[in-house]
Amino acid sequence: MSLLPRTLLARVMLLIALLLAVGQFAALKLFDYFESEPRAMAAALQAITVVNYTRASLLAAHENRRLALLSELSGREGVRIYAADMLEEIEPLPRDYLIRMVAEKIRERLGKDTLVVLNHFGIPGLWVSFSLGQDDYWVVIPRIQVDRPFPWQWLGWGALVIMLSLLGAYLIASNIHQPLRLLVKAAGRLSSGEYPPPLPEEGAHELREVSRTFNEMTEALVRLDNERTLLLAGISHDLRTPLARLRLSVEMLPDNECASLKTGMIQDIGDMDSIIHQFLDFVRGIEGEPTQMMDLNTLLTSIADRHIRAGRKLAVSLAPTHLIPLRPLAMQRLLTNLIDNAFAYGSNEVTVSTRITAGNIIVSVLDNGPGIPAAQMERLLRPFERLDTARGNKSGSGLGLAISDRIAKLHKGQLTLLNRPQGGLEARLTLPIQPQVTAQTKQAFRVNVQPRRQ
Repeated sequence: MSLLPRTLLARVMLLIALLLAVGQFAALKLFDYFESEPRAMAAALQAITVVNYTRASLLAAHENRRLALLSELSGREGVRIYAADMLEEIEPLPRDYLIRMVAEKIRERLGKDTLVVLNHFGIPGLWVSFSLGQDDYWVVIPRIQVDRPFPWQWLGWGALVIMLSLLGAYLIASNIHQPLRLLVKAAGRLSSGEYPPPLPEEGAHELREVSRTFNEMTEALVRLDNERTLLLAGISHDLRTPLARLRLSVEMLPDNECASLKTGMIQDIGDMDSIIHQFLDFVRGIEGEPTQMMDLNTLLTSIADRHIRAGRKLAVSLAPTHLIPLRPLAMQRLLTNLIDNAFAYGSNEVTVSTRITAGNIIVSVLDNGPGIPAAQMERLLRPFERLDTARGNKSGSGLGLAISDRIAKLHKGQLTLLNRPQGGLEARLTLPIQPQVTAQTKQAFRVNVQPRRQ
């Protein structure tokens, strides 16, 4: 989740850069479009002036002097004059908007019969025809100012504008990104069962409102959790005292009178005490316990030894040792709940196995009981949810799996319930292996542990 604001910032910056580039390109195109007509008009006037002066010079000269004048005019300022034959092949103008506009402007001033050709007979320049009596001539203008050099300075100024705009956009986006990053991080901690510190209420008005609302929501959840904890803890504590007196009174009854009733009452009192104990576990909370680098196999071995000493059939198959960050008491409570649940609702044979995948350690608690309907599995991970008909109608508060799921999420893990193909239920705990932990401890702490089977 922490990558979300960073990805959003990158997308915003990329979008702004794209819009700025498109805007700069569109501005250059618009400028070039609106500037093309004045440039075409200037080039046409240049050509028209040369043609008119040339014609005026020839008209003013005597007919016997025209050939000499043509020779004299040709070559001056690069302008050349050739006799024209109207039967010669005329190539069409190139499909260039600016050149065609120049030719149109020339024809508007010199007449519609004026021919305008580019690079005629392989001689570069703009060729414009004119008539003088019965004679036709070409005026070749070699350096007509139609095209202008590429405006590299525009690119420089455009790049400067884009850089300054991106810098301003980055500063604005950063002010949005920082509160969003803190909000995503706080929401992640809240979803895992932790209460984050208050968010700073700064930045844009909308972001301040979001941070303030989130802080108020967090405070409300903290108050609600504290009130619930106080209420349940008080009730549980107050109930245990009369239960203890009641059990003492029942145990003092004579054994020869109603022995079966006495045994049943003691068992009922024990069940009630166990339920109260689960209430206390649920409200006590485990968020404050510090995390330690521990071997999960050590906890499983210790728990398995206690069950074996109690006469239970518990088989253990452990993967090689691997250190991961754990909260010892909370993880012990989770594993004990899963194993006790397997013995309570399954058969008298339970198997605990572990395996290591690419990025996780998976713990499976397997029993041979009747299993659970697939549609009800997620519901059983919520507090006070029970499904008596599917698992033997055992008594309980419905908090064991909820406590286990809460501890799993606190460890950034996941608890799932799966029906086994051969019958029974698998409670699967998936715990992530932190990458930095793997790099530092994989070689130093990996040892082979022989599987324990009972």
